[in-house]
Amino acid sequence: MEQVFSYIISLGASVMMPILFTIIGLCIGMKFGKALKSGLYVGVGFVGLGIVTALLTNNFGSPLSEISSLYDLQLGVFDMGWPAAAAVAYNTAVGALIIPICLGVNFLMLITKTTRTVNIDLWNYWHFAFIGAVAYFVMGESLAWGYFAAIVCYINTLVMADLTASKFQGYYESMEGISIPQPFVQSFTPFAMLVGKGLDLIPGFSKLDIDAEGLKKKFGVLGEPLVLGVIVGALIGVLAQLDIKKILFLGVTMGAVMELIPRITRLFIDGLMPISEKTQEVVKRKFSGRKIYIGMSPALVIGHPTTLVVSLLLIPVTLGVAVILPGNEFLPLASLAGLFYVFVMVLPYTKGNVVKTFIVGLIALIVGLYFVTDMAPAFTQAAHTVFEQTGDNAAKTPEGFEAGSLDFASSLFGWVIYKCVNNLRWIGMAVLAAFTLSMMYYNRRCIVADESESEKQE
Repeated sequence: MEQVFSYIISLGASVMMPILFTIIGLCIGMKFGKALKSGLYVGVGFVGLGIVTALLTNNFGSPLSEISSLYDLQLGVFDMGWPAAAAVAYNTAVGALIIPICLGVNFLMLITKTTRTVNIDLWNYWHFAFIGAVAYFVMGESLAWGYFAAIVCYINTLVMADLTASKFQGYYESMEGISIPQPFVQSFTPFAMLVGKGLDLIPGFSKLDIDAEGLKKKFGVLGEPLVLGVIVGALIGVLAQLDIKKILFLGVTMGAVMELIPRITRLFIDGLMPISEKTQEVVKRKFSGRKIYIGMSPALVIGHPTTLVVSLLLIPVTLGVAVILPGNEFLPLASLAGLFYVFVMVLPYTKGNVVKTFIVGLIALIVGLYFVTDMAPAFTQAAHTVFEQTGDNAAKTPEGFEAGSLDFASSLFGWVIYKCVNNLRWIGMAVLAAFTLSMMYYNRRCIVADESESEKQE
């Protein structure tokens, strides 16, 4: 099974997703042509996202490394990026069966009314496999501990997807019936809620309520994500002491990334929305009119202007902060392309306020850097074992460095589960089980109460 799922995952999202979504479309009654077209749109979206990500990593990897060398910013935890983290996650005994097991858990939660979300974002199941793989190795290659950690993360993510669905749908246009069951994204929701409320208590802070459109009005062309991208890209070139030709090239490249991402996310919407609408029809028939959410990839909305602007501003700031933070050993380089995903669930709570979103993101990322540093020994152990067993170069770490990745290793969900498993063992298992059951119970009460209210209104 490990080899089967490793082969499927090795196809990549751009190949795997069209096949999966075409099959899903046929299973829910879509015509073959329409199902295939939806699947291909999703595949093309992933290809486009891969190209844009490659633009960042391929063109900015060397300048950022040069900056690291020039200003002696070397830290002890090497940034492997999300592809390596996904490779480690899926090339383990836990990752081999993570998709069918999580789908089974999802089905049980649906029939027990402990969730409303049908999570069809299968590509991002690697996040659950990742924390399961870390638990598996730190507990002496124990499958029981690995699957326990993965399932706890999965259940709590589904509950969070339910609890945040109305906020998500209310903020983003054309997202009715959609929720986001991705743990990395949902891990930033508590920061958005708590830090956002704290900022609201500061006298006069409300006057700084500037969204992306307001930024354009206030700063004119300089407030455009495209122009900001050019400025930040060129600034990175200047700091790396490159010649003028390369500085201008980096500026235009970063501007291109800012302009292309919203256009690419449109492809995801064009592909996923027909499947979402048809799935909702089928689910409503099967579940007697119950309200059901379709769990989708956060890639649907990462092209929001505020997300682009704040992500862009945080790239140089995060690098600077990582160097001066006492106790931090992680310098994010390969993972910087993942910054766009930090703000998917932050924006509905900050209402797109650029200043508030920036502060929430900065605080969350500062905390996340410590999470990555703390989890680095366990991630390194997992990466070394996978590399020895499979020879997958994505899992290979440079000599003398530990392994890290901003994607999910900086997640609140992942770190809490890791600490409970690694430090508290059986007590941690009891705490996680009690918390997870409480979340399921609370969510069920919300669902039942909402359904009773809907019946009364009818």
